[in-house]
Amino acid sequence: MNTVYLIDASIYIFRYYFALEDHWFAENDYPTAAVYGYTRWLMRFLSAQQPTRVGACFDESLDSSFRNEIYADYKSSRALPDDALAFQLLACKKMTELFGVASFASARYEADDLLATLAQKNRAAGRANCVLTRDKDLAQIILGARDQFWDYPDGEPMGSRELTKKMGVQPHQVADYLALIGDVSDDIPGVPGLGPKTAAALLQHFPNWESIKLGLPLVANLPIRGATGVAAKLQLYSAQIDMALQLTRVQNKIPLGRCDLRLRPANINEITRFAQYLGFGQGFIASLQPFERQT
Repeated sequence: MNTVYLIDASIYIFRYYFALEDHWFAENDYPTAAVYGYTRWLMRFLSAQQPTRVGACFDESLDSSFRNEIYADYKSSRALPDDALAFQLLACKKMTELFGVASFASARYEADDLLATLAQKNRAAGRANCVLTRDKDLAQIILGARDQFWDYPDGEPMGSRELTKKMGVQPHQVADYLALIGDVSDDIPGVPGLGPKTAAALLQHFPNWESIKLGLPLVANLPIRGATGVAAKLQLYSAQIDMALQLTRVQNKIPLGRCDLRLRPANINEITRFAQYLGFGQGFIASLQPFERQT
């Protein structure tokens, strides 16, 4: 009752976008496999977990994020959605809202920032967060003692201890870790020749990049392979790391307005009409019966 589920929706939309063949088509002839797969995933989650509070965040700042102002090449290798994919993304958001889940998106901030802001609000209200994602960047918002990270429905939810064991750094160090090694998927540059093991070792001796920077004379004497060369690289690329940290660190004070995450009853009539428009067929319509009994 005191756990809030936060959905990194885009992760799951794209999972089905790449996994499912185009067997479903809307009345406008656009394919809807991603919407079908994501909606089935959402229904499975709502039925199995029976959440009382849940929110979903969507990425709509694909080329307008504040991070693009900091670094022009941020996510530059990612192609923008064509009209067919854009249709599916919006359809997923609409379907999420029809199932009674509060949804959030921004033209300036990414889903990661929106999730971090919601998580911060929940902690302030004395609630635990369970973030549904597979994005390692979001480990940095697992800050509360009861917060969890879960690639639902795979595996088990992971708390701070499990994430630290898996990643080699503590959740609050993830942004610093990524700023040091870079993030290829987001086109964020890292320090050349500085690998994950070395970055993790540095963050075992220092709590964050700011502390490393202030203690650079000490780095050369650390029990790290090639410590002298590592210290020199950190000095040379200090400004780049400062910049990268602005990209990797999530923002958690985004103005979101009213944030009522209580799950509302599903609008079965509208879901049915929309599903028919999307070409889902009678099998999908029949699967809505459990949600009819809940309304």
